[in-house]
Amino acid sequence: PPRAKRGEGDLAESFQEGFYNPSCMSNFALLKDLIQPAKTKIVLLVMDGLGGLPRASDDQTELEAANTPNLDRLAREGCLGQHYPVDIGITSGSGPGHLGLFGYDPVHYEIGRGVLEAVGIGFPLTGRDVCARGNFCSLDAQGNISDRRAGRIPTATCEALVKKINAANIKVADGVEIFVEPVQDYRFVLVMRGDGLRANIDETDPQRTGVPPLTAMARDAASERTAALFNSWIKQATAVIANDHPANGLTLRGFASDPALPKYKDVYGLKAGVIAVYPMYRGVSSLVGMDVIPHHAHTVAEEFETAATVWNDYDFLFIHVKYTDSRGEDGNFDAKAKVIEEVDAALPGLMALKPDVLVVTGDHSTPSQLKSHSWHPVPLMIWAPATVRRDRSESFGERACAHGGLGTIHAADIMPLALAHAGRLAKYGA
Repeated sequence: PPRAKRGEGDLAESFQEGFYNPSCMSNFALLKDLIQPAKTKIVLLVMDGLGGLPRASDDQTELEAANTPNLDRLAREGCLGQHYPVDIGITSGSGPGHLGLFGYDPVHYEIGRGVLEAVGIGFPLTGRDVCARGNFCSLDAQGNISDRRAGRIPTATCEALVKKINAANIKVADGVEIFVEPVQDYRFVLVMRGDGLRANIDETDPQRTGVPPLTAMARDAASERTAALFNSWIKQATAVIANDHPANGLTLRGFASDPALPKYKDVYGLKAGVIAVYPMYRGVSSLVGMDVIPHHAHTVAEEFETAATVWNDYDFLFIHVKYTDSRGEDGNFDAKAKVIEEVDAALPGLMALKPDVLVVTGDHSTPSQLKSHSWHPVPLMIWAPATVRRDRSESFGERACAHGGLGTIHAADIMPLALAHAGRLAKYGA
């Protein structure tokens, strides 16, 4: 059947009609019929922005240049490939990239970053809410953006700025409530709650410096009033922080409402949990029904230690590593390689838990040469010693993955493969 239009149908209708992307070959209705119970454990380890480009000095990517004896051993024991988070040639954001990894067609299930940030900090959304992810930024004397992230201010500074904005008691219209919450570093969440609000609005971040923030523009007539309300709030809030250098401005991204996604338990029959340091990734996971596992981890090793404490409680654990992406966006090749090495050094702690299936990949590529997300395919490894068909790979890197036995697939294909290797899919047909 053809792919349903965005916004059509609920979970029951999706199961009845089939969730089918001809390019991804992912069908929730089929999987629901084939799911069978098992005692196996699946781990999805995501190094955000993992994919890179070779540098001129030695023709190696960050992953290839990093010293990764443990990942290389798993590559020899497993099978490699590469995936496109959304589709060929498409540069993916973090939200769509993770939805693809979770098996959801990110074109069909489109969600904005505002919702991801809100649910990531545990904000209780309602059906009357429109959310936006905010960035504090630096503005020069002409009102142009000089730093899109305000020098990556610490979270304590973000909290103080949010407190100052909330103390100003900004009003935009009768019957519209405003909630501003700090997230992490330079990020905050803005939620407007009221009747008739719509989220089809373009972001105000121009994605470059030397120009002023954009005006929030509605993409349709139904969202025009909401866009005007956000613009009113932006004007008032910017005036409140005008003298708070370096964070004397702000931009809004990812206007969105709760998309009501199908849940992991219903789709895959899995009790799933997420271990992530950054709120946004806890957010996208909770939207698909994963439990957000509380922790105080700051390092990869501590995240793996957290996994050990809940190992018997879950069938599926998603573990997220952020700083591969951050260092790539900073343009710091060596620092990104060191994050990969940190993951590798901590990996024995995770493997000591004896997962049946381990998937190692990223949600998109972030080459340090580009200082941004890119459209390049993402390295992928599936380690499942009981069932994997090993290829000839000797190490975990982009070139090895390009020639690996899994081939080049879409991200939404990964979950069915993980389920199959975990013995959680029955035979189809007689």
